[in-house]
Amino acid sequence: MVVVKRFARLARIWCVWLGIGVWLLGFSAVSWAQGTLRVGFAQADITPNVERSTVWIAGYGHGRRAVGVHDRIYVRAVVLHDGQRQIALACADLIGLQYQEVKRIRKHLPEFHYVLVSSTHNHEGPDVIGIWGRTPMHYGVDPKYLDLVVKRTVEAIRQAQARLEPAEVLYGTAEDASLLKDARLPLALDPVLRVLVFRRPQDKSLLGLLVQWNCHPEAMDSENTFITADFVHWTVSELRSRYGVPVAYFTGAVGGLLTTPDEMKDSSGKVWKPGQWEYTALYGVAVARLAQQAIRQARPLRLVPFAVAAKPVAVPMHNPRFHLARSLGVLRREGRQWTGDPEQLGPVVPPRKSVKQFAVETEVACLKLGQLWVAAIPGELYPEMIYGQYQDPVEPNVDFPQAPLEPTVKGLFGSEPFLFIGLANDEVGYILPKRQWDTKAPFAYGRDKPQYGEVNSLGPEAGPVLMNALRRRAQELGAPGTR
Repeated sequence: MVVVKRFARLARIWCVWLGIGVWLLGFSAVSWAQGTLRVGFAQADITPNVERSTVWIAGYGHGRRAVGVHDRIYVRAVVLHDGQRQIALACADLIGLQYQEVKRIRKHLPEFHYVLVSSTHNHEGPDVIGIWGRTPMHYGVDPKYLDLVVKRTVEAIRQAQARLEPAEVLYGTAEDASLLKDARLPLALDPVLRVLVFRRPQDKSLLGLLVQWNCHPEAMDSENTFITADFVHWTVSELRSRYGVPVAYFTGAVGGLLTTPDEMKDSSGKVWKPGQWEYTALYGVAVARLAQQAIRQARPLRLVPFAVAAKPVAVPMHNPRFHLARSLGVLRREGRQWTGDPEQLGPVVPPRKSVKQFAVETEVACLKLGQLWVAAIPGELYPEMIYGQYQDPVEPNVDFPQAPLEPTVKGLFGSEPFLFIGLANDEVGYILPKRQWDTKAPFAYGRDKPQYGEVNSLGPEAGPVLMNALRRRAQELGAPGTR
């Protein structure tokens, strides 16, 4: 009898502990499902072999053949996991990887909830679009190199996925307008550098950094014939040296046209100009120091759970130069028949085929990562559409003075923290406010010819189409400015 009572008592104790264990496991599973952030970083080398093949450098004019490599170029990847979904953010040291290559990359990563691949907009790397070949009549892309970029991007994302570990996040910003020059009127800048600081929860040691800055990587100018990541090389190298962790660099709003200042001074006061390696290094280090300021000011941010709204859109192409490039086979991307509705894609139009109303198929996305918003636009957005810095009253002699103002990133997200990623999943050129469009005489600002910008834009509808698409994606996620 005593044995039976003892057995019953032990059984009750065992059941209690079993129940506690089940409850703890359940609690752990719920906590994990609700979003224990994990992050992983990796990079892959995408430097072309300039000795074995002809490499045409993208940006500026034609016929700029690479004669050597000054520094290696990379694709850098960050993989994030919230316990249920994983997303990848990657950025390559290229002029602008096209949408068709991004779709190829995604086919190799079917388990990812979303994959975003952007470019730094490097003007000192290989042509991956086609319009910077030997002459305006020649295609500048090596298809084998595109295959390499696709392969290495997938590898970088896979490596980052394999390195996932628990993380907590801080978000910081720092501002310095002196590091930017706007080469087009009216003057409008996005001088804010944004950074995500990832660290281990247990000991607060750093895991990695994600930096977003808004400037054309063209400090080495048009005469350079060496492959380089431009100032981004020095920015990333300086931060890696300072903190000893991986650094992923992303480009923001660079239209308008945001470039580097006219000069940089070294510690002795000597002046250096664009096109000089010393200038480029000084500028890259200056951006890194601005990032360090943002890191020091960073505050904790919840980055889970994840929600993504992304959708292909069609943008009508009115640019006659782009139509000519398509007919010559210099631009080799398929498109869509324009339906009049950006979100109703028409029939596919193969490369070289001419149609009266041609549209480029691209993608606009909005991500909500916990408390952080991420806007992803496939080109070079003018900063006016970040903060609403629209000229008022409108400048006389513009082509569309009554055009409605486009939604702005700041207007969509209000006071909540955000990143803006330009050249996201594509490069469709400059994205202007329609009220700035100016191709017909008499010209704005008393000029005798148009400003630069429209020449590398799909057309006056690009801004309205893409920013209204962003508004719709943000609305799907409940952005504060859309409620």
